[in-house]
Amino acid sequence: MILTEYESQALFLSLKVAAASILWLIPIGLLFSWLLSRKEFKGKSVLDSVVHLPLVLPPVVIGYLLLILMGRNGVVGSWLYKYFGISFSFSWKGAVLACIVVSLPLMVRSIRLSMDSVDNKLEQAARTLGASPLKVFFTITLPLIVPGIISGSMLSFARSLGEFGATISFVSNIPGETQTIPLAMFNFLETPGAEMAAARLCAISIGLSLLSLLCSDRLNQWMSRRLGVLR
Repeated sequence: MILTEYESQALFLSLKVAAASILWLIPIGLLFSWLLSRKEFKGKSVLDSVVHLPLVLPPVVIGYLLLILMGRNGVVGSWLYKYFGISFSFSWKGAVLACIVVSLPLMVRSIRLSMDSVDNKLEQAARTLGASPLKVFFTITLPLIVPGIISGSMLSFARSLGEFGATISFVSNIPGETQTIPLAMFNFLETPGAEMAAARLCAISIGLSLLSLLCSDRLNQWMSRRLGVLR
């Protein structure tokens, strides 16, 4: 399958945006998962609901909210641009931010399920031996939740590859800057005679998503065997 420069550009940008979103999602997902799994505090149910809200909100609504909050003239975005020169509007960085928001629930759910399955007695035993909470997390908890991190990363990667509504609402559809595979497909579907180009991108999108899920399954099996030996 030979791709045109236009199609290759959309493919490369999709992979770039998805990979960048995962780099941010892992630490953010770990933080929220730890808070929801290990801590009790007022407003915990509210935080849980807010984190999972993107699962039920229409992506276009998410994009609109991001535009209001993080756009160059937005509540937060105007402050970031004024003092730090950071702008998410009409930029691939905005596409990354949109993917982070829509994929966060998948990452948090995967990591939290793994964290909930870790035996608290292991962590308590490490603390009684004088280990600090930070050391307990990095030496006990983190190695045991690696399968959840892998699963969440792959699911979030696949979700980021397919993100459309929030991206087009927030950063528009700019070739070479914000036009990922779904947005390029949208252009092709709107263009007479471009059905084959849309079909090629569709096949690539399906292949990448399937590959992500297969890699997730294989890595989880491998990690489960290793953790089984360690235990």
